[in-house]
Amino acid sequence: MKRTKLLSLLMGIACVMLMSNFNRAIAQTDGTLTFTFTQAVPSGGTKNVEAIWIENNAGTFVKTKMRFWSSGTNDHLPSWVTNSGQNVTDATVGATRTSTTTPTAFGAKTITWDGKGAVSGTTMPDGVYKVMIESSWATNTASGQHGLITSFTFTKGPVAEHLTPTGDANFSAITSDWVPTFTGIQANEAKNEISVYPNPTSGIVNININNSLKGSIKVESITGETVFEENVDVTGSKVETIDLSKLSNGIYFVKVQSSDSKVVEDFKIVLGK
Repeated sequence: MKRTKLLSLLMGIACVMLMSNFNRAIAQTDGTLTFTFTQAVPSGGTKNVEAIWIENNAGTFVKTKMRFWSSGTNDHLPSWVTNSGQNVTDATVGATRTSTTTPTAFGAKTITWDGKGAVSGTTMPDGVYKVMIESSWATNTASGQHGLITSFTFTKGPVAEHLTPTGDANFSAITSDWVPTFTGIQANEAKNEISVYPNPTSGIVNININNSLKGSIKVESITGETVFEENVDVTGSKVETIDLSKLSNGIYFVKVQSSDSKVVEDFKIVLGK
């Protein structure tokens, strides 16, 4: 009888441990990746056929973020075609890029990823992922060939990650920022009933102040530069709206502080247009 009880106890402990490990293995942190880079103009390059997408570390397609080609150049993104099955859910798509398009053929580009898959539409499991870039610009490139393909690795999880990968002759000014988000309950508990939304944002930021506040709102860049500041005097509750659309894409910190310094709140936001 004692042996049976002991066996049942051990089995129960084993089940708890297995479930704990299982839950850790399938953790799915909500958040946003902001990835920026500058692509140099290659020799003889005036137009650019390009695809940017997300894969997991095993090489499985997750979501397309950009895809630019035309009827005469759609044979120069062979890796993207094979990996994605040409899935462009939520992607920015268009014709072959030139010097007059937006975005231009070469130069600075930014993509954001909401951590979700294209097929399921749900948050992907935490782990290592890659931003894939495939590009072709030479008019004499053979069918089914590209000019280059490269990838940049990052980790999706509950911890924010800021990376500045080393560039090469093709790419420079590379930044990769994964920013996890809190649930509404966590945010309210952590932020003393002050909330900031939407996040990520294309420029307009709402600051919901639920209790009276006399103080200031300040926005700082990731390097600590103050890019916006204004005084506030709120009685009761109010939503203050600020416009950051003229700023460059990236990560910023919205700081709300009372004049007596009793309330100091710091929010990380992602600006992506």
